[in-house]
Amino acid sequence: MNNQVPKFVTQARASFLLGIPEADLSHISKESGLGHLERAGNEEETYFTYEELRRICMLAAHQMQAVH
Repeated sequence: MNNQVPKFVTQARASFLLGIPEADLSHISKESGLGHLERAGNEEETYFTYEELRRICMLAAHQMQAVH
């Protein structure tokens, strides 16, 4: 049985793990420069490391505090 944790997660998975919509995650990613885009032919997918997810979570929390 393979119990290894992946080093990267897709944008859809990151959105689920962080509990924020993909559109918001994409916006934060573009503004912060976090995540990396992989292209294969016509397909594009953004991937995040767990460290990037932690940083995005901190940025999102900071943005929420600034709004309220």
